[in-house]
This record gives sequence, C-alpha cells and structure tokens, in this order.
Amino acid sequence: MIDLGKRNVLGVLVDAVDYDAATARICTAARERTPYAVTALAVHGVMTGVQDRAHNGRLNAFDLVTPDGQPVRWALGLLHGARLPDRVYGPTLTLRVLENAAAEGLPVYLYGSTQPTLDRLVPALEQMFPALKIAGVEASKFRSDRPGEPAEIADRIKASGARIVLVGLGCPRQEVFTYAMRPLLDMPLLAVGAAFDYHAGLLRNPPSWMQRYGLEWLWRLGLEPKRLWRRYVLLNPAYLARLAAQKTGLWRATPPPASTDPVTDFAV
Repeated sequence: MIDLGKRNVLGVLVDAVDYDAATARICTAARERTPYAVTALAVHGVMTGVQDRAHNGRLNAFDLVTPDGQPVRWALGLLHGARLPDRVYGPTLTLRVLENAAAEGLPVYLYGSTQPTLDRLVPALEQMFPALKIAGVEASKFRSDRPGEPAEIADRIKASGARIVLVGLGCPRQEVFTYAMRPLLDMPLLAVGAAFDYHAGLLRNPPSWMQRYGLEWLWRLGLEPKRLWRRYVLLNPAYLARLAAQKTGLWRATPPPASTDPVTDFAV
C-alpha cells in the first residue's frame, strides 16, 4: 500500500497513492461516517484547476485526488520522485470500492448521468457484485440547482441508507457538485468521471497498451472527436509546457489554499 500524501502538480494537489491506499481511505470514511470528497484527475481535470483559480481552490479542498491519467502519475515522479506502480484510474477505482462495499455491506448511491444509462448500469453492477446494496439511483437533471435543492438531494441520499455516493456528472461539474455536497453528507462522495458509461457498456476501454503508455486520450478522441478535440488538442500541449516550466523552476506553480467558500450555483 502506497500513500505518500499530496504533491503539487501545476498548483493542483494530487495524492501519490495506489489503488489499495485509495480504496482503504474511502471505505474507512464510509465505515466511520466521515464526509470525504474524492476525485480522479487526468490532464483535463488538472488543467481545469490551472485555468480557474477558484476551481483550483476547490480541488485542493478535496480529501483525496488520485492520478487518474498516466501523465499525472508521471508528473508525480518527475516533480517529486513519487514512483507509483500505476495510475489510479476512476473507473477501476470505482470497481474496487464497489467490491469492498459489497463485501462489507456498505450501501451505495448512484447520482448523475442519464436514466437510460443508469438503467443499464445497475444490472451490470449487480451482475459483477451480487452482494452489492444499491440504496438509490438518481439521474442528473442537467440544470443549475434551485434554492434549497442541495439539502433536498442530501436528505434523499441520507434517507436511502447509503454509505457511499458515486457521482457521474463529467469534469468539472462532478467536482463542483462533490465539493458543494460534502458539508451536507456524512459519507464519501466519489467523482467518477465516465465510469458510469464504461460500466454500463456504453464506452469501450482502449487496449491495455494504450492505457500503459498514456494514449487513452487518443482512443477517446477517436470515439468522440467533435466533443473532445479541444480538450486534448489544446490542453495536452499546455499541460506539458507548464509541467516543463514547473520542473525547471521557470514557474513556481504555487497551489492556492484549499477553498472554504460555498458554491451557490452548480449543476445537478
């Protein structure tokens, strides 16, 4: 188990952890009924913090930020000597947490995506983990929250008996939602990216060799070029340039302090 704490990657604090440590931390928070915000950041997720200082502060308030992409894992080694055996990929971390939740009888709540996706996801998860307790399922409304709605959502989640919440809203909406809901819930919330789509069978994982060499972005760009071209064609070079500047000392990449400011308008 590797857990070396938080490290500065372009001003975003990323945890140098492996799957075992991340899973253990999340399940401990679930057992102890502790508010706990988790996300897994690839290059796009890190760059959302670089480009938006307020969002950077929110990310730095998260309890656990895993290196979702290989380039983020490599940055931890390049900048801080934190040699990790693998990235901690959101969809895979999701399965590890669900496996432990099933074994320990910790009910989970699925929030986000669309109802058709959730209708495919639930039986797929139940087939993978027959002992898994799914306490509730709630699709995204794809709009901003109404006054008082965050408390209503939190009440529904708590009333379900859930001990873990999986949030699938896409980056950065899911991180904003998780940050905003954390004070309202005594359990871990995991922003899991495209995990719902992958495990529902709507997206295909790239070949293992592409994942190993950090080429998953190329696979996803081929699947969704119109939606993702700006993310990868523009952000990837910007990430590499800033990484080089931080490594050489041309840019200090000072992390902003962890935010404590409430979010008053966010997507649900």
